[in-house]
Amino acid sequence: MPITPEEVLKIANLARLQIKQDEVEQYAIDLSSIINLVEQMNAVDTKDIQPMAHPLDATQRLREDKVTENNQRDKFQAVAPSAEKGLYLVPKVIE
Repeated sequence: MPITPEEVLKIANLARLQIKQDEVEQYAIDLSSIINLVEQMNAVDTKDIQPMAHPLDATQRLREDKVTENNQRDKFQAVAPSAEKGLYLVPKVIE
């Protein structure tokens, strides 16, 4: 499905993009190539292929979930503009 230079200009206008007149033809060729590639990928039968979370079937190394710092909430709330019962109080911004 080829994209015409007129369609490129229309799309650019809708997207509020400025395209130089001498670049319009190249954009039309590039966008047509992208659409052709998508059409080729859509033509492939993938009904028997299982989806993959990662193409290399890699696992992420996670660190151990343990506390590494001391609880300093009381120290921080002592200098806060407004705190009550362990919570920071902020000004109301929504009625």
